[in-house]
Amino acid sequence: MVSVPDLTTKEAPTWCPGCGNFGILAAEKMAISELGLDPKKVIEVSGIGCASLFPHWIKVNACETLHGRTLPVASGIKFANRNLNVLVHAGDGDAYGIGMGHFIHTMRRNVDLTFIVHDNQVYALTKGQYSPTTPKGRVSSTTPHGAIEIPVNPIALALNSNCTFVARGFAGDIPHLKELIKQGIQHKGFSLISVFQPCVSYNKINTAEWWREHIYKLEETGYKPDNKIEALKKANEWGDKIPIGVFYKEEKPTYEDQVPVIKEKELVDQDISNVDISKILEKYY
Repeated sequence: MVSVPDLTTKEAPTWCPGCGNFGILAAEKMAISELGLDPKKVIEVSGIGCASLFPHWIKVNACETLHGRTLPVASGIKFANRNLNVLVHAGDGDAYGIGMGHFIHTMRRNVDLTFIVHDNQVYALTKGQYSPTTPKGRVSSTTPHGAIEIPVNPIALALNSNCTFVARGFAGDIPHLKELIKQGIQHKGFSLISVFQPCVSYNKINTAEWWREHIYKLEETGYKPDNKIEALKKANEWGDKIPIGVFYKEEKPTYEDQVPVIKEKELVDQDISNVDISKILEKYY
């Protein structure tokens, strides 16, 4: 079985000391190890940003894509080979900003992906501009008078987009986050795991200490993640107490399991030696 050291690269991450991404990295390595996944059958897909450097520091297959384009690429990989465990990493700007359209449509299609979003409420790699999840009124380098937009609520958005596994974790609670990632990987369908990820450089308000004071775990209250109406109520809780854990999950057919051309045989295993695309290419010359 693969161990955490087996998944650890010789190169050390270059995130800022104290960055929440270290906790997410540790949690995912532990999840992969405990599930006994073959690293050769795991692929990390990322975009651009601090979160998207993730594949550099875990020894599995990797594909670093364009900003906001993680989910289309990850979907293509899954359509080609359903035997792969496809884990996708993006920041809140990458996922809920330029990637918002892909986010909604991939959820409603129920593609079997695990989407881990590092939500620090800023564009950290580009020096702290406000992001789609920045709270209203927050001062940043691009909102000197305070953000005037209402922030995106990823959990409520996912529930209303028919996401079949909706969860939220905290980078500072590695054991809890590890379990969420394990459940997300094991779920057959699209899994959103939104993670509160403290940015020590550009978000001095929502620090690790701040999150510890405000979050509580849904499972410790007897909550059951099988009622979408109740999940939406929890998704809109924000203030002194903010819930983390699994909000909702259900089983539905995945998109790729319903596509006739790949339903019986993986695309990578199909014989394409007799396929002639020359006539199609001629149209573009």
